[in-house]
Amino acid sequence: MIDHVVLGVHHLDESRHFYENALRPLGVKVIVQEPKLVGFGDDSGRLFFWLAVREPSHRVHVAFTAPDRAAVDAFHAAALHSGGVDNGPPGLRPDYHENYYGAFAFDADGNNIEAVCHRPA
Repeated sequence: MIDHVVLGVHHLDESRHFYENALRPLGVKVIVQEPKLVGFGDDSGRLFFWLAVREPSHRVHVAFTAPDRAAVDAFHAAALHSGGVDNGPPGLRPDYHENYYGAFAFDADGNNIEAVCHRPA
């Protein structure tokens, strides 16, 4: 089981803006803000996703669980509105499994961020 993930970023404010908006539909929010570190978590306060000012991570793929397909759609729209680059619109990915509904966006450092729902429609 993974406890947490840390992505290195060049521009913390820009990255925070992207992730804060893109992850909001998934129930993920900023819990900790420090000068060179931002920690994201859920309503329980558990921190599991971090951004740190350091050599940027490149080509990392992070997938966040969405509660439903509407949240995947909202994630994708928010990611693109917040400066993300489309890497796959919301939709079924039957190559993975019949109910795999996901959407993908690149962040400013080229990381592939995904929201996915595994539940039937």
